[in-house]
Parts: sequence; structure tokens; C-alpha cells
Amino acid sequence: MLKKTFLPVLAVAALLTSCEKPERAVQAEPKPAAKVAEASKSGQAVIPADSPQLAQIRVEPVTMTMVAVDTVSSPGKVEANANRTAHVVLPLTGRVTAVNTKIGDFVRQGQPLLTIESGDADAAVSSSLQAQASVTQAKSALAKAQMDLDRQKDLFEHGAVPQKEVLNGEAVLVQARAGVEQAQAVAEQAKRRLQILGINAGNFGQRVTVNSPISGKVLEMSVVNGEFRNDLSAPLMTITDLSSVWVTSDVPETAIRLIRPGEACRIQLSAYPGENFQGRVALIGDVVDPQTRTVKVRAEMPNPGGRLKPEMFGNIQLAERTELRPTVPAAAIISTDGKAIVWREKAKGVFEKVMVTLGTQTGDRVAIISGLASEDRVVVDGVMLLSAN
Repeated sequence: MLKKTFLPVLAVAALLTSCEKPERAVQAEPKPAAKVAEASKSGQAVIPADSPQLAQIRVEPVTMTMVAVDTVSSPGKVEANANRTAHVVLPLTGRVTAVNTKIGDFVRQGQPLLTIESGDADAAVSSSLQAQASVTQAKSALAKAQMDLDRQKDLFEHGAVPQKEVLNGEAVLVQARAGVEQAQAVAEQAKRRLQILGINAGNFGQRVTVNSPISGKVLEMSVVNGEFRNDLSAPLMTITDLSSVWVTSDVPETAIRLIRPGEACRIQLSAYPGENFQGRVALIGDVVDPQTRTVKVRAEMPNPGGRLKPEMFGNIQLAERTELRPTVPAAAIISTDGKAIVWREKAKGVFEKVMVTLGTQTGDRVAIISGLASEDRVVVDGVMLLSAN
């Protein structure tokens, strides 16, 4: 009876044992590498050498570059160079008979701009003729005074007249000579006026031509054909030589100590993103604006191609000092919670986060003030892959 009961028990035990062995075998097998990148400790990422994602990570060495430091940066505006600007006014009142240029034209020095007819031109011709007549009259009086003196001297030598007559004759001669000099001065003045007006002596009804005083662009114009102008102080045109322009900026008084006249500066304009224009500090203001607490700084820069237009806005960088600093591509930098971070390679497949302090950016490279050294290597491609793990 005991044998019959024991055999089924052994059979059940054997069956249970055979079912447990496969389960233990499955648990004993090693786990596959499910994660490609795993955190070995805080701030580090490890990518196994056999992982295909390692090929997606590109590393470059840090580059040492001369970069700008202690730069004063301030908004700036392009202005016409006042030293190369001329306002055209009429030399005399009259009617405008022809306007030979328009806004935007380039004119050369001495080029005719407009013509006018004026009664004042005829008056100038008349004055010149009268002055010449006065010279002739004065010379005639001088010749007569000389002859009278010679005659009186001869009579005095023969005792016919007293010496007082000779002295009177000499005084008359001196006055005649002064009259000639005065008449000649008036004649020269009248002649000079005709030269300024550009008209000839002796001809009435001439028209006066107004020429350009400088070479440059016509930026403003307030005159048309046929109008009569009697205000000699109101400008008709504004001509500016734009081969050189000013860039003005209001610099905070706390930074004005860093700026020196004549030093180089760099200008970046909104119209030409990514381009840098070079200039030099021409003027530092003598007063501080009491409202904005800023000082006016003016830089002068060449503009041979005319690309820089007055009223363009941009940014001017002054008081630039350079130092040798580490630089990395902008793509290597990520921003986390307002902090700049790069991934530095410690070994093959091992990377660590490094918080850095950024300097100025030149092109696609950013200067690093602190956090990296010249011998470091940083991840420049695949940064987001490391950050995601």
C-alpha cells in the first residue's frame, strides 16, 4: 500500500523539477545592453564602444584665438559728415530760370546746378563800369595836379610865386594820388563781384549760374523752375560727400573712461547682418546728458561704395582690447536654466558636462572666459543626443 502511494509522489516531484529548470536557465542569461548612453555618475554620459550612436558624436579640440575683451558696445546711427556737407544758397535775388539737377544726383565740384536772372546782376555790371570811370577820372586829376605842381615850381624858381603855392600844389598832388588808389580799390571790388557771380563786365542782361561748391550727392532740394527767390539765407540744396560718414552713439558715462580719441572701433549695422565695418573715434563729447547720463561719441569711417546711408541704425563697439582665449563653435554650447554648458570628452566614449562663462562671439565661434583649457576637447555635433540621455 505504501509503494503505491510513494510512486505518484515521486512522479509529481520529478515533474515539478523539470518545470523549474528552464525558468532558472532563462534567469541566468545575461541582459542585453538596452541603453546606448547611460549616466555613470552625475554630470557624465558614457557611450559603449560598440554602440552605433558613438559615430554620431563629433569632437573637436578647443582653439585658442585672439578675441575682444573689455568692449564698450552701444547703439549707433549713421550720419552725414558735416565737414563734407555744403548748403547751396543764391548769391543774389532773382528768378530761377533753370534747375539742372535733382535729388539723388551725384554732382562734381564746379558743376552748374541752376541759373537765375536778376536785376542785381545788371547793378553789379553798372557798378563795375562806374568804378572804371572813376579810376579814369582820378588818373586825369592826378596828371593835372602833377602838371600844376611842376609849373608852380618853375615859377617859384624864377621868383614869380611864393613858396606857399608850391606847398599847396604838393598837397593837391598827394590828394590826387590817394584818389586814384581809392578809385582803383573800388574798381577791383566791383571786378571781384563780377567774378564771383560769373558774369562779364560791360554786358547787361546776363544770367547767373550757381555751381556746386563740392562733389557729392544732392540729398535735399527746395527750389523749382520759375520761382522768384529773395531770401539769400535759405538753402536751396544740400550736397554731401558720402565717401566718409559719421556713426554717433550715446555711451554711458560709466564706460567713457575706456574710450580714447583716434582708436579703432567696429560697427555692425542692421542693414548688413554679419558684416563688420571699421572706423576710428573722431570725437568724444565734452558734456554729459543730464537726462540719459550718456556722452556723445562720434566715429568716422570710410564709405567708398556708398553702402552706408545716413539714418541707418546699428551697434558700435568701442575700446576693444584683445586677449588669447579658448573658443568653441556656437553649436557646442547649450543653455540650461540660464547657464551655458558644453560636453567635454574625458576618454573615448566618456563625456562630462562643464559649465562655462561665455565671452564675445565672432562669426560662428564663441570665446570662453572660464571653464575650459587649451588642451580640452568638446562635443561639437551630437550635443543634443548626450543631453537627451
